Amino acid sequence: MKVDRILPAVACLAAAMLLAPPLARAATRESDVNRAVSRGLDWLASHQSRLGHWSAPEGRYPTAMSALAGTALLCEGSTTMQGKYAPNIRKAVDYLMSRCCKNGLIGDPLHDDRYTYGHGFSMLFLSQVLGEEEDLERRKELVEVLKKAVEFTGRAQTTAGGWGYVSAKDGGDFDEGSTTITQVQGLRGCRNAGVPVPKEIIDKAVNYIRKCTTADGGVQYNSKGGGGRPPITAAAIACLFNAGDYDDKYVPKLLAYCDRNFGDVTRENSGHWHYAHYYYSQVLYREGGKKWEEYRNKVYAQILSTANQEGCWDQGFMGQVYTTAINLTILQLERGALPIYQR
Repeated sequence: MKVDRILPAVACLAAAMLLAPPLARAATRESDVNRAVSRGLDWLASHQSRLGHWSAPEGRYPTAMSALAGTALLCEGSTTMQGKYAPNIRKAVDYLMSRCCKNGLIGDPLHDDRYTYGHGFSMLFLSQVLGEEEDLERRKELVEVLKKAVEFTGRAQTTAGGWGYVSAKDGGDFDEGSTTITQVQGLRGCRNAGVPVPKEIIDKAVNYIRKCTTADGGVQYNSKGGGGRPPITAAAIACLFNAGDYDDKYVPKLLAYCDRNFGDVTRENSGHWHYAHYYYSQVLYREGGKKWEEYRNKVYAQILSTANQEGCWDQGFMGQVYTTAINLTILQLERGALPIYQR
């Protein structure tokens, strides 16, 4: 074929690609997302221990890591009874049920110096499992575990209304923003699943967040100060949404603070990128509209660009399981498989 015939054909092809409807281009991006999600979920499933748990480096925080990894598998649509990852989810549930203490704590206070994280994430995970559990005996067991877990959380709350890395009794009444959000989201999951949650616990937590908010909309490290923290602020908004508290003046101030700090999704401000965007993505997804779509395109591209050859993610302080579980949860928000993340 002559060159003068090839060039017009190439030009037509290029024009056709440029004029392709947005749906076609979006479908290509979606296929990349689905491929990354599938590889990441398979990686998580293959790295589950025989006992049913996952852990951070050096075997740390198995309760929190197992709950986060289990939640990522649930986001795919599998349950304890059905789906590709049903066996993995069942083993994770069995493991966390075996970690239940007599006082209601889900975790190991003797070997975990931040056990409220694991407790909160476990309440969230197990409450989502409860909604789809078909075995009546298993449902009864889950309900009993979650009732005791809620009671423990109530007793562990500090006088300021928040929670610390350990219970108020064990930690000298110390409170901290990120653990507070973990407890509230876990409580919301329990309440949605039909487990009684005293209203006063939630009310105290909401008041705690408001007291920790600075004039510019940032939420401080704790009730004693520490300055506004973008990751905690994003988590606080998700917490307020979970608590059913949306103030037309207060919440937009927090959102504006986050918008100023998370405009560039490639910038890992303060070293907590995954924690921050785990919650910020929930907030913007719930808001929907153009703002979510623009953020989604940017944050999904960032996540996909940082996957390694094994299909998992290496970045972050807490190792591959944590980073992979967080990224997979973000990438699967639009599947709407879990009530806690639905609009």
